[in-house]
Amino acid sequence: MNISSPFVVPKLTKENYGYWSICIKALLGSQDAWKVVENGYDEPENEGALSQAQRNTLQRYSKLDQHALSIIHMGLYEAMFKKVASSTKAKETWEILETNFKGIEKVKKVRLQILLREFESLHMKESESIFDYFTRVSSIVNHMKWYGENIEESRVIEKILRSLDSKLEFVSITIEESNDLDTMTLDQLMGSLQAYEERLKKKGDPMAQVLQTNVSLGG
Repeated sequence: MNISSPFVVPKLTKENYGYWSICIKALLGSQDAWKVVENGYDEPENEGALSQAQRNTLQRYSKLDQHALSIIHMGLYEAMFKKVASSTKAKETWEILETNFKGIEKVKKVRLQILLREFESLHMKESESIFDYFTRVSSIVNHMKWYGENIEESRVIEKILRSLDSKLEFVSITIEESNDLDTMTLDQLMGSLQAYEERLKKKGDPMAQVLQTNVSLGG
């Protein structure tokens, strides 16, 4: 065990327990301290009855445990530290954190599944503006990201194009056929659709004009 080795301890937040626990396990392993966190160790009631070899082993486990505990503590902000401040052993401290965050992770997974279903069922309302629809989509996407979903912008763009109101169906097809959706941004898509939306407002009969409109990223 090399206690003096320099290392960086990541900080635990409400959002990163999975990542944090993997990093801390690896760090504790590199310090030969993970097994004492995982398995703990027993302290005899009568240490005087131990042999010298047993006392040496007990002392080694005690030092490893305190080293592991200090590493875990370094990974906690003050508010989180208060939850485990009364724990004097690394195993107990780890289990408190694990219990606390596994419950949070379970809730997050359930919430994410609900958001994914909301995302898949999204459809623009007939009376909804492009701006309002983008705002509604962005709100759900941002919540999905907060709950850990890695959703690419191209997927969001494809979803929007396939869920526009029927009056925008032809412009949606035109955009898909004339642009690379993998390189298009949401801002570009919104700009094109808003420009087209303005044309519809000015021309009065949207369906008569759709097929004559050439939509590009430049509006």
